[in-house]
Amino acid sequence: MRAIVVRQFAGPIETAEMPTPEPAPNAVQVRMEAAGVNPFDLRIADGFLEGAVPHDFPLILGVDGAGTVSATGAEVTHFDIGDRVVGRFLAPPVGHGSFAEYAVLPENAAIVRIPAPVPTVAAAALPTAGMTAQDLVDAAKIQPGHKVLIVGATGGVGSFLVQLANIAGGHVIATARAADADRMARLGAAETVDHGLAPVADAVRRSHPDGIDVLFDLVSTPEALADLSGLVRTGGAVYSTIGAADEQALRQRDLTGGNIESRGGAAELARLLHRVADGDVVIPVQATVPLSQASSVIGAGGARGKTVLVI
Repeated sequence: MRAIVVRQFAGPIETAEMPTPEPAPNAVQVRMEAAGVNPFDLRIADGFLEGAVPHDFPLILGVDGAGTVSATGAEVTHFDIGDRVVGRFLAPPVGHGSFAEYAVLPENAAIVRIPAPVPTVAAAALPTAGMTAQDLVDAAKIQPGHKVLIVGATGGVGSFLVQLANIAGGHVIATARAADADRMARLGAAETVDHGLAPVADAVRRSHPDGIDVLFDLVSTPEALADLSGLVRTGGAVYSTIGAADEQALRQRDLTGGNIESRGGAAELARLLHRVADGDVVIPVQATVPLSQASSVIGAGGARGKTVLVI
């Protein structure tokens, strides 16, 4: 089968022929139709999880993916051949990911059936970014009327986060270039701040001199995040998805939150999918790219929504 691999950490990303994986007794084999691209894919390729979990090489990249169940292990009870499914294909040993024509996953992992109204390509873009956004909103306990600043709002996680924070009742302030302001408004942002015109902190202080309640920062360095956290009222919350938060400093200012990584499983993924099926959440697919062109989009910056590989 065709797959996108690296042969060593930080090695070149290439297309290779790999053996088709067979499911273990408690696992399903999925004929992949689409795979969502995330910044985490490049981090895995570069060795972010080295020493934490075992890896197999050549390492097949890809975490998010969707397709049709093509075979099941003898002990599988929750899935049948022909089911359309979406999941997070990240289970030890790392290296058996979704950027391939076939992938396997234990049935008790983060894998669920796709509701009929949701296209397979769209579903493939949902798991990591959508569940990260849902985890952030749940952790912050947003209340109606809370002022919520989202820095990095135009990317995959940010596009989901704008929607979910708005659904929770937040007054969403999204950082976005002028070209993205209308898209952010359609997703639920009450305001946008053009980070290319002036420092975000200065712009938000001018429009909200009494401060904000929640800061979700998906992109800033520790120094930039420390400056932005000064916008948050005492008792508010600050979250970083890239490990930039100084949690001790936040506690000293009576702020909650800190660094967060998504821990969502099948239940959380199913919850999001039903929101999509009901029309409450839009999956922001920006581009679809053939599997053969994966190396051109893995790790690419400037995302405006999600990129999906079509397999």
